[in-house]
Amino acid sequence: MQSDAQITPANWGMVALLGLIWGATFLFIELALQGITPFWLAAGRIGFASLLAVAVWRWRGGRLFLTEETAWLPLILSGVLNSAIPFMLLSWGQQTVTSGFAGVSMASVALIVLPLAHLFVPGERITPRRFVGMMIGFAGVTVLLGGQVFVSTGDPMEPFGRLACLGAAACYASSSVMVRRLPPIAPFGLAALSLVFGAMLVIPAAWIVEGPPPWPDTDTLLIVAVLGLIPTAGANMLRILVIRSAGPVFMSLVSYQVPMWSVILGIVLLGEPFRPVLLLAMGLILFGMLISQWGALKRLFKRQITPNS
Repeated sequence: MQSDAQITPANWGMVALLGLIWGATFLFIELALQGITPFWLAAGRIGFASLLAVAVWRWRGGRLFLTEETAWLPLILSGVLNSAIPFMLLSWGQQTVTSGFAGVSMASVALIVLPLAHLFVPGERITPRRFVGMMIGFAGVTVLLGGQVFVSTGDPMEPFGRLACLGAAACYASSSVMVRRLPPIAPFGLAALSLVFGAMLVIPAAWIVEGPPPWPDTDTLLIVAVLGLIPTAGANMLRILVIRSAGPVFMSLVSYQVPMWSVILGIVLLGEPFRPVLLLAMGLILFGMLISQWGALKRLFKRQITPNS
């Protein structure tokens, strides 16, 4: 397994892009839920994304396992945990919890990944520096979201909604570790099949729980298509590339950026008020990322300064 010595500028760029993409996703989900039910929203985005991903994979040759070693059961399970279950849990949970709690629950992915990677991924051990950095980043997210994290919506189903959001975070963390442990596999094939396996679970579940699919209005269909294209199909591909090359702990840095980008986009696009605490929160998040990845950053800059060494 690779260590953080192989973390490249491209990895950092992909993590930053994923933070921006998923930071905007919560806004699109809230808009889509005005015109479609939660499970059919999850089914729509993953169904569209799986068709697109399979088309791209087949266009690129359709290869999957790159050696004789195969691992179908972990591949199927990682696909279900990567998309199907968390999509349903988040779509359902966001009906009853505040956006602040949904954001901080996603930030907890990094804290869940740490012990899992320590136990199951060689080279991804918990170190004091890494732990302190992750805790500082989590503190930054909590400061950013402020009182929203603890405010109750008053909905009697809110406790179950909170459990659903935390369950989604646990799914993302577990799937990251499983993806890292898979044998050599084509990234496009892995991305496509993880979505296909997820769709095979989500679509029947939506039909059982919510009945036949509703016919949403044009605006809702457009939002679902965008959710399937960018934060589902496209981002899933980037996520797999990062995990396979840089590891699940590095990938978990995205979870701290998502709430930060969500707030920034709310200010820029929706005219939400700017709060000075945003600067403090961003400082804590970035400082936590710096501390947790200090070794990788030093090696990265050393390679940039002495490329021929």
